[in-house]
Amino acid sequence: MNSSLADKLATYQPSVATTELIKKTPILLLVGPTGAGKDSLKEKLMKTGGYHHIISHTTRPPRINQGVAEQDGREYHFIDKVAAERMLDDQAFVEAKIYSGNLYGTSEAEIRTAHEDGKIAMTDIEVQGVAEYKALDPGAKAIFLLPPNFKTWQARLRRRYGDVVDAADTHRRMQTALEEIEQLLNTNYYIAIINDDLDETFQAVQAITQSKEHKEVDDSAAREVARQLAADIQEHLGAVEVSE
Repeated sequence: MNSSLADKLATYQPSVATTELIKKTPILLLVGPTGAGKDSLKEKLMKTGGYHHIISHTTRPPRINQGVAEQDGREYHFIDKVAAERMLDDQAFVEAKIYSGNLYGTSEAEIRTAHEDGKIAMTDIEVQGVAEYKALDPGAKAIFLLPPNFKTWQARLRRRYGDVVDAADTHRRMQTALEEIEQLLNTNYYIAIINDDLDETFQAVQAITQSKEHKEVDDSAAREVARQLAADIQEHLGAVEVSE
């Protein structure tokens, strides 16, 4: 990560025109730990024809996921750091941040496409990005997906990554999930939803996104699940540290 890019990010603000575009475009932000079901939900929502999936820009190189190579314009718009700096200079991002040494950002062009097509702009996003969207438009809808419990979550992760995984990567994933859940519990940005049954989750999200304002959704049960999940993660991390 070069210092020039970091300096530009430290003071970055989207343009006034971009801010107005955000306010005029319905936004759905999906947040949650790996294995909460964001990808499955996005796929189901996209089939309705009412959503535009925001494809983020990143400076990291494409990867191989389960034997399939990522493609430019599908998983991400892959750009180099020179292009990233140029986009920052042109105020072409809605929001951008550094994660694991690479820039990730949402372009104004993706939001404009959703607006012009009359669709809801949808993306899964890190918790830091939610705060940036909310600062631009408090009406942006943020859904925090949760697995029903720690055991189910671990089973999902094993199905996704296999039984043999890197211990350091597992620890990092757990720590990140804990930080995300703590963000949920310490802010009022989100509507928390337990994703135990995908069809039920889909119907709940549809009901929320079709309303003009945030509905009064009672997510107290989901937040209690989040508290228990956070406690279970902390216990797991503590047990790993003791065993080491």
